[in-house]
Amino acid sequence: MFHPDLLRGGRGISRSRSEHFFIKGRRVFPTGITRVTVDHEPSPLYISRGEGAYLIDVDGNRLLDLNNNFTTLIHGHGFLPVADAVADLLHRGTCFSNPTEHEITLAELLIERIPAIEHIRFVNSGTEAVMFAIKAARAFTSRPGIARIEGAYHGAYDWAETGQAVSPAIWNDPLRSSAVPAYRGMPASVGEEVTVIRFNDVADLERRIASAAPALACILIDPMPSRAGLIAPEPSFVAAVGAIAKQYGILIVADEVLNLRQSYLGASARYDLQPDLIAAGKIIGGGFPVGAIGGRKEVMRVFASDSGKPLLPQGGTFSANPVSMVAGRVAMEAMTEAAFGSLESLGDRIRAGLRNEIERHGAAFSVTGAASLFRIHPKGKQPGDFREAYLAPEEAELMDRLSRHFLNCGILLPNGAAACLSTAMTTADGDAITSTFADFLSTLEKNPTEAGI
Repeated sequence: MFHPDLLRGGRGISRSRSEHFFIKGRRVFPTGITRVTVDHEPSPLYISRGEGAYLIDVDGNRLLDLNNNFTTLIHGHGFLPVADAVADLLHRGTCFSNPTEHEITLAELLIERIPAIEHIRFVNSGTEAVMFAIKAARAFTSRPGIARIEGAYHGAYDWAETGQAVSPAIWNDPLRSSAVPAYRGMPASVGEEVTVIRFNDVADLERRIASAAPALACILIDPMPSRAGLIAPEPSFVAAVGAIAKQYGILIVADEVLNLRQSYLGASARYDLQPDLIAAGKIIGGGFPVGAIGGRKEVMRVFASDSGKPLLPQGGTFSANPVSMVAGRVAMEAMTEAAFGSLESLGDRIRAGLRNEIERHGAAFSVTGAASLFRIHPKGKQPGDFREAYLAPEEAELMDRLSRHFLNCGILLPNGAAACLSTAMTTADGDAITSTFADFLSTLEKNPTEAGI
Protein backbone atom coordinates (compact mmCIF):
# COMPACT_ATOMS: atom_id res chain seq x y z
CA MET A 1 0.00 0.00 0.00
CA PHE A 2 2.87 2.37 0.75
CA HIS A 3 6.34 3.22 -0.47
CA PRO A 4 8.35 1.22 2.10
CA ASP A 5 11.57 2.88 0.96
CA LEU A 6 10.16 6.25 2.05
CA LEU A 7 9.99 5.29 5.70
CA ARG A 8 12.61 5.01 8.40
CA GLY A 9 11.79 3.16 11.59
CA GLY A 10 8.42 1.86 10.34
CA ARG A 11 5.15 3.78 10.28
CA GLY A 12 5.63 7.39 11.34
CA ILE A 13 8.64 9.67 11.17
CA SER A 14 11.38 10.79 13.50
CA ARG A 15 11.45 14.47 14.55
CA SER A 16 14.28 14.71 17.10
CA ARG A 17 16.62 16.87 14.98
CA SER A 18 13.75 19.01 13.72
CA GLU A 19 12.60 19.55 17.29
CA HIS A 20 16.16 20.60 18.20
CA PHE A 21 16.19 23.25 15.47
CA PHE A 22 12.69 24.41 16.38
CA ILE A 23 13.85 25.10 19.93
CA LYS A 24 16.69 27.19 18.50
CA GLY A 25 14.31 28.92 16.11
CA ARG A 26 12.00 29.98 18.91
CA ARG A 27 14.89 31.95 20.41
CA VAL A 28 15.19 34.18 17.34
CA PHE A 29 11.81 34.13 15.53
CA PRO A 30 8.25 34.81 16.71
CA THR A 31 6.72 31.31 17.08
CA GLY A 32 10.06 29.94 15.87
CA ILE A 33 9.34 30.29 12.14
CA THR A 34 9.58 32.96 9.45
CA ARG A 35 6.49 32.13 7.34
CA VAL A 36 2.96 31.77 8.70
CA THR A 37 2.36 29.08 6.09
CA VAL A 38 4.84 26.68 7.71
CA ASP A 39 3.19 23.77 9.53
CA HIS A 40 4.67 23.77 13.04
CA GLU A 41 2.39 21.32 14.84
CA PRO A 42 4.08 19.81 16.78
CA SER A 43 7.23 21.16 15.10
CA PRO A 44 8.26 22.06 11.55
CA LEU A 45 10.21 19.55 9.52
CA TYR A 46 13.61 21.10 8.87
CA ILE A 47 14.90 20.13 5.45
CA SER A 48 18.42 18.97 4.72
CA ARG A 49 18.15 18.62 0.94
CA GLY A 50 15.87 17.86 -1.97
CA GLU A 51 16.30 15.18 -4.60
CA GLY A 52 13.94 15.29 -7.55
CA ALA A 53 10.43 14.58 -6.29
CA TYR A 54 11.61 14.01 -2.71
CA LEU A 55 12.66 15.93 0.38
CA ILE A 56 15.09 14.60 2.95
CA ASP A 57 14.79 16.27 6.34
CA VAL A 58 17.41 16.65 9.06
CA ASP A 59 16.21 13.41 10.69
CA GLY A 60 16.73 11.46 7.48
CA ASN A 61 13.03 11.07 6.62
CA ARG A 62 12.52 10.83 2.86
CA LEU A 63 9.23 12.40 1.76
CA LEU A 64 7.44 12.61 -1.56
CA ASP A 65 6.89 16.37 -1.92
CA LEU A 66 3.41 17.48 -3.01
CA ASN A 67 4.06 21.03 -1.82
CA ASN A 68 7.10 21.95 -3.95
CA ASN A 69 7.44 25.24 -2.07
CA PHE A 70 3.79 26.07 -2.65
CA THR A 71 3.74 25.02 -6.34
CA THR A 72 6.99 26.80 -7.28
CA LEU A 73 9.20 23.84 -8.18
CA ILE A 74 7.62 22.42 -11.31
CA HIS A 75 10.73 20.29 -11.93
CA GLY A 76 11.12 19.23 -8.30
CA HIS A 77 14.35 19.67 -6.35
CA GLY A 78 17.89 20.04 -7.65
CA PHE A 79 16.87 20.22 -11.33
CA LEU A 80 20.26 19.78 -12.95
CA PRO A 81 19.92 22.15 -15.95
CA VAL A 82 18.99 25.02 -13.59
CA ALA A 83 21.69 24.09 -11.07
CA ASP A 84 24.37 24.00 -13.78
CA ALA A 85 23.28 27.28 -15.35
CA VAL A 86 23.19 29.10 -12.01
CA ALA A 87 26.51 27.63 -10.85
CA ASP A 88 28.16 28.95 -14.00
CA LEU A 89 26.58 32.36 -13.50
CA LEU A 90 27.56 32.78 -9.85
CA HIS A 91 31.21 33.27 -10.73
CA ARG A 92 30.32 36.20 -13.00
CA GLY A 93 28.10 38.16 -10.61
CA THR A 94 24.69 37.76 -9.05
CA CYS A 95 23.15 41.23 -9.33
CA PHE A 96 23.90 44.56 -10.95
CA SER A 97 22.31 47.99 -11.13
CA ASN A 98 22.40 47.68 -14.91
CA PRO A 99 20.28 45.37 -17.05
CA THR A 100 21.54 42.08 -18.51
CA GLU A 101 20.60 40.10 -21.60
CA HIS A 102 19.11 37.42 -19.34
CA GLU A 103 16.01 39.49 -18.57
CA ILE A 104 15.36 39.91 -22.29
CA THR A 105 15.56 36.19 -23.05
CA LEU A 106 13.12 35.26 -20.26
CA ALA A 107 10.79 38.09 -21.31
CA GLU A 108 10.86 36.90 -24.92
CA LEU A 109 9.99 33.36 -23.86
CA LEU A 110 6.99 34.49 -21.79
CA ILE A 111 5.71 36.92 -24.42
CA GLU A 112 5.93 34.24 -27.09
CA ARG A 113 3.91 31.79 -24.99
CA ILE A 114 1.32 33.74 -23.04
CA PRO A 115 -1.29 35.27 -25.37
CA ALA A 116 -2.22 38.16 -23.06
CA ILE A 117 1.38 39.33 -22.53
CA GLU A 118 2.76 41.85 -25.04
CA HIS A 119 5.12 43.72 -22.69
CA ILE A 120 6.43 42.66 -19.29
CA ARG A 121 8.20 43.94 -16.14
CA PHE A 122 10.01 41.79 -13.59
CA VAL A 123 9.81 42.09 -9.81
CA ASN A 124 10.80 39.80 -6.92
CA SER A 125 7.68 37.96 -5.74
CA GLY A 126 4.09 37.14 -6.51
CA THR A 127 2.96 39.69 -3.94
CA GLU A 128 4.89 42.42 -5.78
CA ALA A 129 3.53 41.26 -9.11
CA VAL A 130 -0.08 41.52 -7.94
CA MET A 131 0.60 44.83 -6.20
CA PHE A 132 2.09 46.44 -9.30
CA ALA A 133 -0.62 44.98 -11.54
CA ILE A 134 -3.23 46.67 -9.34
CA LYS A 135 -1.23 49.90 -9.37
CA ALA A 136 -0.91 49.71 -13.16
CA ALA A 137 -4.67 49.34 -13.48
CA ARG A 138 -5.15 52.36 -11.25
CA ALA A 139 -2.62 54.42 -13.20
CA PHE A 140 -4.26 53.48 -16.50
CA THR A 141 -7.87 54.13 -15.42
CA SER A 142 -7.29 56.90 -12.83
CA ARG A 143 -9.55 54.94 -10.46
CA PRO A 144 -8.62 53.64 -6.98
CA GLY A 145 -10.90 50.67 -6.34
CA ILE A 146 -10.60 46.97 -7.06
CA ALA A 147 -12.98 44.02 -7.14
CA ARG A 148 -11.74 40.62 -6.02
CA ILE A 149 -12.99 37.10 -5.42
CA GLU A 150 -14.10 36.14 -1.93
CA GLY A 151 -11.57 34.00 -0.06
CA ALA A 152 -8.94 33.98 -2.81
CA TYR A 153 -5.28 34.51 -1.92
CA HIS A 154 -3.36 37.22 -3.76
CA GLY A 155 -0.34 37.91 -1.55
CA ALA A 156 0.24 40.53 1.13
CA TYR A 157 -0.73 43.87 -0.45
CA ASP A 158 -3.47 45.47 1.67
CA TRP A 159 -6.03 45.84 -1.13
CA ALA A 160 -5.28 42.37 -2.51
CA GLU A 161 -5.75 40.57 0.80
CA THR A 162 -8.85 42.43 1.98
CA GLY A 163 -11.75 40.00 1.67
CA GLN A 164 -9.50 36.96 1.99
CA ALA A 165 -10.20 36.15 5.65
CA VAL A 166 -13.97 35.87 5.43
CA SER A 167 -15.93 33.37 7.51
CA PRO A 168 -19.53 32.39 8.28
CA ALA A 169 -19.58 35.08 10.96
CA ILE A 170 -19.24 37.63 8.14
CA TRP A 171 -21.38 36.22 5.35
CA ASN A 172 -24.27 35.26 7.65
CA ASP A 173 -24.70 38.89 8.72
CA PRO A 174 -26.28 40.95 5.90
CA LEU A 175 -25.20 44.17 7.60
CA ARG A 176 -21.48 43.34 7.44
CA SER A 177 -19.25 43.78 4.42
CA SER A 178 -17.15 40.90 3.11
CA ALA A 179 -14.25 43.32 2.61
CA VAL A 180 -12.85 42.39 6.00
CA PRO A 181 -9.27 43.38 6.89
CA ALA A 182 -6.61 40.69 6.85
CA TYR A 183 -4.85 41.97 9.97
CA ARG A 184 -5.54 44.19 12.96
CA GLY A 185 -4.88 47.85 12.31
CA MET A 186 -5.41 47.80 8.55
CA PRO A 187 -6.86 51.21 7.56
CA ALA A 188 -10.63 51.08 7.33
CA SER A 189 -10.43 53.06 4.08
CA VAL A 190 -8.90 50.03 2.35
CA GLY A 191 -12.10 48.05 2.77
CA GLU A 192 -14.08 50.94 1.31
CA GLU A 193 -12.10 50.59 -1.93
CA VAL A 194 -12.48 46.80 -2.26
CA THR A 195 -15.55 45.06 -3.67
CA VAL A 196 -15.77 41.34 -2.84
CA ILE A 197 -17.52 38.96 -5.24
CA ARG A 198 -18.52 35.32 -4.92
CA PHE A 199 -16.77 33.04 -7.39
CA ASN A 200 -18.94 31.49 -10.12
CA ASP A 201 -21.93 33.65 -9.10
CA VAL A 202 -22.88 35.73 -12.15
CA ALA A 203 -25.75 37.53 -10.41
CA ASP A 204 -23.52 38.56 -7.50
CA LEU A 205 -20.83 39.72 -9.93
CA GLU A 206 -23.20 41.86 -11.96
CA ARG A 207 -24.91 43.38 -8.92
CA ARG A 208 -21.73 44.31 -7.06
CA ILE A 209 -19.79 45.59 -10.07
CA ALA A 210 -22.70 47.74 -11.21
CA SER A 211 -22.87 49.53 -7.85
CA ALA A 212 -19.11 50.08 -7.56
CA ALA A 213 -18.12 50.51 -11.23
CA PRO A 214 -17.34 54.26 -11.30
CA ALA A 215 -14.52 53.73 -8.77
CA LEU A 216 -13.17 50.37 -9.98
CA ALA A 217 -9.82 50.13 -11.71
CA CYS A 218 -9.79 46.36 -12.07
CA ILE A 219 -11.31 43.00 -11.34
CA LEU A 220 -8.61 40.85 -9.74
CA ILE A 221 -9.22 37.18 -10.45
CA ASP A 222 -7.29 33.96 -10.06
CA PRO A 223 -8.67 31.67 -12.80
CA MET A 224 -8.73 28.78 -10.28
CA PRO A 225 -8.33 30.19 -6.75
CA SER A 226 -6.22 27.75 -4.75
CA ARG A 227 -6.82 28.95 -1.19
CA ALA A 228 -10.52 29.38 -2.00
CA GLY A 229 -10.94 25.73 -2.97
CA LEU A 230 -9.01 25.10 -6.24
CA ILE A 231 -12.36 25.22 -8.03
CA ALA A 232 -12.68 25.54 -11.81
CA PRO A 233 -14.38 28.66 -13.16
CA GLU A 234 -17.75 28.23 -14.85
CA PRO A 235 -17.62 29.35 -18.51
CA SER A 236 -20.65 31.58 -17.89
CA PHE A 237 -18.81 33.31 -15.04
CA VAL A 238 -15.68 33.89 -17.13
CA ALA A 239 -17.81 35.31 -19.95
CA ALA A 240 -19.66 37.58 -17.51
CA VAL A 241 -16.37 38.92 -16.10
CA GLY A 242 -15.24 39.85 -19.60
CA ALA A 243 -18.55 41.42 -20.57
CA ILE A 244 -19.02 43.52 -17.44
CA ALA A 245 -15.40 44.71 -17.46
CA LYS A 246 -15.82 45.89 -21.04
CA GLN A 247 -19.17 47.52 -20.24
CA TYR A 248 -17.72 49.68 -17.46
CA GLY A 249 -14.16 50.21 -18.72
CA ILE A 250 -12.65 48.11 -15.93
CA LEU A 251 -9.41 46.20 -16.47
CA ILE A 252 -9.14 42.47 -15.79
CA VAL A 253 -6.07 41.44 -13.79
CA ALA A 254 -5.43 37.69 -13.81
CA ASP A 255 -3.38 36.43 -10.88
CA GLU A 256 -1.52 33.48 -12.40
CA VAL A 257 1.29 33.43 -9.85
CA LEU A 258 0.26 29.87 -8.97
CA ASN A 259 -1.88 28.80 -11.91
CA LEU A 260 0.47 29.67 -14.75
CA ARG A 261 1.54 26.02 -14.36
CA GLN A 262 -1.82 24.86 -15.71
CA SER A 263 -0.69 24.86 -19.34
CA TYR A 264 1.94 25.94 -21.84
CA LEU A 265 -0.19 29.05 -22.44
CA GLY A 266 -1.09 29.61 -18.80
CA ALA A 267 -4.45 29.45 -17.03
CA SER A 268 -6.28 32.41 -18.60
CA ALA A 269 -5.96 30.91 -22.07
CA ARG A 270 -7.10 27.54 -20.72
CA TYR A 271 -10.36 29.02 -19.41
CA ASP A 272 -10.89 31.61 -22.15
CA LEU A 273 -10.34 34.54 -19.79
CA GLN A 274 -8.95 37.57 -21.65
CA PRO A 275 -7.10 39.72 -19.10
CA ASP A 276 -5.55 43.12 -19.65
CA LEU A 277 -2.78 42.29 -17.17
CA ILE A 278 -1.32 39.07 -15.80
CA ALA A 279 0.63 38.68 -12.55
CA ALA A 280 3.08 35.77 -12.71
CA GLY A 281 5.69 34.23 -10.43
CA LYS A 282 6.69 30.90 -8.87
CA ILE A 283 7.56 28.57 -11.80
CA ILE A 284 9.02 31.37 -13.95
CA GLY A 285 11.92 31.80 -11.48
CA GLY A 286 13.24 28.24 -11.61
CA GLY A 287 13.31 28.05 -7.81
CA PHE A 288 14.56 31.61 -7.19
CA PRO A 289 12.62 34.73 -6.12
CA VAL A 290 10.66 36.24 -9.01
CA GLY A 291 7.50 37.99 -10.05
CA ALA A 292 6.29 39.56 -13.28
CA ILE A 293 3.59 41.89 -14.55
CA GLY A 294 2.65 41.48 -18.20
CA GLY A 295 -0.14 42.61 -20.44
CA ARG A 296 -1.31 44.77 -23.28
CA LYS A 297 1.28 47.28 -24.54
CA GLU A 298 -1.23 50.11 -24.11
CA VAL A 299 -1.68 49.33 -20.42
CA MET A 300 1.97 48.50 -19.77
CA ARG A 301 2.88 52.00 -21.02
CA VAL A 302 2.15 53.25 -17.49
CA PHE A 303 5.64 51.94 -16.59
CA ALA A 304 7.34 53.75 -19.49
CA SER A 305 9.72 56.64 -18.83
CA ASP A 306 10.54 57.65 -22.41
CA SER A 307 9.02 61.11 -21.93
CA GLY A 308 9.90 61.71 -18.31
CA LYS A 309 8.52 60.38 -15.07
CA PRO A 310 6.30 57.33 -15.67
CA LEU A 311 2.70 57.23 -14.57
CA LEU A 312 3.76 54.32 -12.36
CA PRO A 313 7.39 54.22 -11.16
CA GLN A 314 8.58 50.66 -10.45
CA GLY A 315 12.04 49.69 -9.27
CA GLY A 316 13.38 47.04 -6.93
CA THR A 317 16.99 46.32 -6.02
CA PHE A 318 16.75 42.68 -7.07
CA SER A 319 14.17 43.01 -9.84
CA ALA A 320 15.28 41.10 -12.96
CA ASN A 321 18.42 39.87 -11.17
CA PRO A 322 20.38 37.57 -13.51
CA VAL A 323 20.18 34.50 -11.23
CA SER A 324 16.37 34.43 -11.26
CA MET A 325 16.28 35.30 -14.96
CA VAL A 326 18.66 32.51 -16.00
CA ALA A 327 17.08 29.94 -13.68
CA GLY A 328 13.63 30.90 -14.89
CA ARG A 329 14.55 30.72 -18.55
CA VAL A 330 16.14 27.29 -18.23
CA ALA A 331 13.24 25.93 -16.18
CA MET A 332 10.64 27.29 -18.59
CA GLU A 333 12.50 26.08 -21.68
CA ALA A 334 12.30 22.58 -20.22
CA MET A 335 8.53 23.00 -19.79
CA THR A 336 7.65 22.15 -23.36
CA GLU A 337 4.11 21.47 -24.50
CA ALA A 338 4.90 17.76 -24.12
CA ALA A 339 6.14 18.29 -20.55
CA PHE A 340 2.93 20.10 -19.63
CA GLY A 341 0.95 17.32 -21.27
CA SER A 342 2.76 14.62 -19.29
CA LEU A 343 2.15 16.46 -16.02
CA GLU A 344 -1.53 16.85 -16.85
CA SER A 345 -1.82 13.15 -17.65
CA LEU A 346 -0.32 12.27 -14.28
CA GLY A 347 -2.67 14.75 -12.59
CA ASP A 348 -5.66 13.20 -14.38
CA ARG A 349 -4.55 9.74 -13.23
CA ILE A 350 -4.24 10.84 -9.60
CA ARG A 351 -7.54 12.74 -9.50
CA ALA A 352 -9.33 9.80 -11.11
CA GLY A 353 -7.70 7.40 -8.64
CA LEU A 354 -8.72 9.49 -5.65
CA ARG A 355 -12.29 9.76 -6.92
CA ASN A 356 -12.46 6.02 -7.54
CA GLU A 357 -11.40 5.37 -3.93
CA ILE A 358 -13.99 7.83 -2.65
CA GLU A 359 -16.70 6.02 -4.62
CA ARG A 360 -15.44 2.57 -3.61
CA HIS A 361 -15.51 3.47 0.09
CA GLY A 362 -18.67 5.56 -0.11
CA ALA A 363 -16.72 8.32 1.64
CA ALA A 364 -17.83 11.93 2.09
CA PHE A 365 -14.89 13.42 0.19
CA SER A 366 -14.45 15.13 -3.17
CA VAL A 367 -11.54 16.25 -5.34
CA THR A 368 -10.97 19.49 -7.26
CA GLY A 369 -8.15 20.78 -9.42
CA ALA A 370 -6.75 20.54 -12.93
CA ALA A 371 -3.50 19.90 -14.78
CA SER A 372 -0.75 19.35 -12.17
CA LEU A 373 -2.87 20.51 -9.21
CA PHE A 374 -5.35 18.74 -6.95
CA ARG A 375 -7.08 19.29 -3.64
CA ILE A 376 -9.02 16.89 -1.44
CA HIS A 377 -12.15 18.19 0.33
CA PRO A 378 -13.92 16.48 3.28
CA LYS A 379 -17.24 17.05 1.56
CA GLY A 380 -19.38 14.58 -0.35
CA LYS A 381 -20.51 17.26 -2.80
CA GLN A 382 -17.76 19.01 -4.72
CA PRO A 383 -17.72 22.68 -3.66
CA GLY A 384 -18.50 25.37 -6.20
CA ASP A 385 -17.03 28.39 -4.41
CA PHE A 386 -15.16 29.44 -1.26
CA ARG A 387 -18.21 29.33 1.02
CA GLU A 388 -18.98 25.77 0.00
CA ALA A 389 -15.29 24.81 0.42
CA TYR A 390 -15.01 26.45 3.85
CA LEU A 391 -14.19 23.90 6.54
CA ALA A 392 -16.30 23.48 9.63
CA PRO A 393 -14.21 22.71 12.77
CA GLU A 394 -14.81 18.95 12.51
CA GLU A 395 -13.89 19.02 8.82
CA ALA A 396 -10.68 20.93 9.55
CA GLU A 397 -9.77 18.34 12.17
CA LEU A 398 -10.39 15.54 9.67
CA MET A 399 -8.09 17.21 7.13
CA ASP A 400 -5.40 17.52 9.82
CA ARG A 401 -5.66 13.77 10.32
CA LEU A 402 -5.46 13.17 6.58
CA SER A 403 -2.26 15.24 6.31
CA ARG A 404 -0.75 13.41 9.31
CA HIS A 405 -1.62 10.06 7.75
CA PHE A 406 0.11 11.02 4.50
CA LEU A 407 3.14 12.30 6.42
CA ASN A 408 3.36 9.07 8.43
CA CYS A 409 3.37 7.24 5.10
CA GLY A 410 6.18 9.37 3.68
CA ILE A 411 4.19 11.89 1.64
CA LEU A 412 4.07 15.63 2.30
CA LEU A 413 0.47 16.66 1.50
CA PRO A 414 -0.36 20.36 1.98
CA ASN A 415 -3.25 20.98 4.35
CA GLY A 416 -5.75 23.55 3.12
CA ALA A 417 -3.86 24.34 -0.07
CA ALA A 418 -3.19 22.92 -3.50
CA ALA A 419 -1.16 19.76 -3.82
CA CYS A 420 1.04 19.88 -6.90
CA LEU A 421 3.08 17.59 -9.10
CA SER A 422 6.53 17.98 -10.61
CA THR A 423 8.17 16.59 -13.73
CA ALA A 424 10.39 14.53 -11.42
CA MET A 425 7.41 12.43 -10.27
CA THR A 426 6.62 9.02 -11.73
CA THR A 427 3.47 7.01 -12.26
CA ALA A 428 4.50 4.94 -9.23
CA ASP A 429 4.58 8.13 -7.15
CA GLY A 430 1.07 8.96 -8.34
CA ASP A 431 -0.18 5.49 -7.49
CA ALA A 432 1.36 5.78 -4.02
CA ILE A 433 -0.72 8.92 -3.45
CA THR A 434 -3.89 7.07 -4.38
CA SER A 435 -3.07 3.99 -2.29
CA THR A 436 -2.20 6.12 0.74
CA PHE A 437 -5.56 7.88 0.47
CA ALA A 438 -7.28 4.50 0.13
CA ASP A 439 -5.54 3.31 3.30
CA PHE A 440 -6.71 6.43 5.13
CA LEU A 441 -10.31 5.78 4.10
CA SER A 442 -10.03 2.16 5.23
CA THR A 443 -8.55 3.21 8.56
CA LEU A 444 -11.26 5.83 8.93
CA GLU A 445 -13.94 3.17 8.43
CA LYS A 446 -12.42 0.88 11.06
CA ASN A 447 -11.38 3.55 13.58
CA PRO A 448 -13.23 6.83 12.90
CA THR A 449 -11.37 8.68 15.67
CA GLU A 450 -7.86 7.32 15.05
CA ALA A 451 -7.10 7.71 11.33
CA GLY A 452 -3.88 9.64 10.87
CA ILE A 453 -2.83 9.47 14.53
